[in-house]
Amino acid sequence: MSFFNSIGRSMQRAPRPPRRSTTPTSATFPSTESLPPTTPTGTSAPKPLYLCSPFVEAALVKGNFKTIVMLPKYADVMEWVAVNVFDFYQNLNQFYGVLAECCTQQSCPSMSAGPNLNYTWINQDRKSVQLPAPTYVDYVMTWVQNLLDDENVFPTKSGRDFSQSFPSTVKHVYRQLLRVFAHLYHAHYQQILHLRSEGHFNSLFAHFLAFGKEYELLEVKDIKGQPGALVGVGALWEKWKEMGILEP
Repeated sequence: MSFFNSIGRSMQRAPRPPRRSTTPTSATFPSTESLPPTTPTGTSAPKPLYLCSPFVEAALVKGNFKTIVMLPKYADVMEWVAVNVFDFYQNLNQFYGVLAECCTQQSCPSMSAGPNLNYTWINQDRKSVQLPAPTYVDYVMTWVQNLLDDENVFPTKSGRDFSQSFPSTVKHVYRQLLRVFAHLYHAHYQQILHLRSEGHFNSLFAHFLAFGKEYELLEVKDIKGQPGALVGVGALWEKWKEMGILEP
């Protein structure tokens, strides 16, 4: 199913009631086009816990995620993508809310996502800046919340159609949510284990990856990174493909 090839379809939709979650507020931040590049730093690190058994196998859902992400019969692809993106955002936001007290400017002075990778943010002056992880995540979550609240982007009323730019916007949203996932795995997986929530978090992330791949919302380079600046969860993506959890 190609999400981007479906943009020209007629979109007759049933009304979707608005469902919004609360996120922290922050200062103004860049537009949806202002997406941060990556900057390699640091040195190598030991194998992360999320790649070790039994944690890598922990899940609420057994088997392949392909059937979960398939477009239901008679459902509109735009509506299906919108509802799932909202759910991914809401669930990730709730996870981060639980872990927020562990993600501080002191513990996470940069938005790290791998032993040699920090994400940077493009500010309003079009400059790449380093931000503490909690500030970066706050910017992302506030930006996504504002999009969800915008009827021109995520329409909830009957008769309102999605804009032609919706696929591109959702792809930007997906990339930023991936970065939040990547940071939580890299910097806070021990806290997730302490909460005994690894099965929940793994299943949420595997669902997120499977959905993004099915509807072309994710780029492989965003998941795996580049030589010298690898995204930590890129190895998890490969491991889950070997295990049959994700499609090869």
